[in-house]
Amino acid sequence: MIIHDWATGPYPARVRIALAEKGLAGQVRFRSVDLFKGEHKRPEFLAKNYSGTLPVLELPDGAFIAECTAITQYLDTLAGPPTLTGATPREAGMIHMMNKRAELEVLDPISVYFHHATPGLGPDVELYQNPEWGLRQRDKALRGMRYFDQVLRGRPFVAGDAFSMADIALIGGMIFAEIVKLPIPEGCDALQEWHGRMQARPSVRNRVTLSG
Repeated sequence: MIIHDWATGPYPARVRIALAEKGLAGQVRFRSVDLFKGEHKRPEFLAKNYSGTLPVLELPDGAFIAECTAITQYLDTLAGPPTLTGATPREAGMIHMMNKRAELEVLDPISVYFHHATPGLGPDVELYQNPEWGLRQRDKALRGMRYFDQVLRGRPFVAGDAFSMADIALIGGMIFAEIVKLPIPEGCDALQEWHGRMQARPSVRNRVTLSG
């Protein structure tokens, strides 16, 4: 299998963390797509993923799977524990719900802030920017962090008692927050504690140097 990604990207980090948690890094090769050169918007990459987003999983039969959640779900079926997407219907439902909330409330808003209210990937790639919209999304992300702080006051992980795909999605948001220098709001002690634990996980700490 081939993973088309950009090693330091927040979204690629989600799949890299999943690969490490599942012990599957040795079954993939990484192929770099340079975001700052706009390689993800060129026809040869758009043929792999029409939305021009990373990462993309290329299977040996030539099929392509895009979207972090879909890739993680696929990888979760290839090996045994730990299960990242849920072992029971209830677990799967909770994980997918909280994964989506992590995307909607933190990760995706920070992405919009990055692309619209900061230099982003540079003028050759950022052909349209709406700074006001970007700043509104930054504020949404901060509200999202406060929401997850409340969630984590009642349980050790985002979707329950075990590390899951939902934690990985929120980790992606925290990685993006660090890139744009958006700190966790004051008073979000539970989120800060969770963040410290996540940063200590080998899958998170070594994600950029992961090789297959």
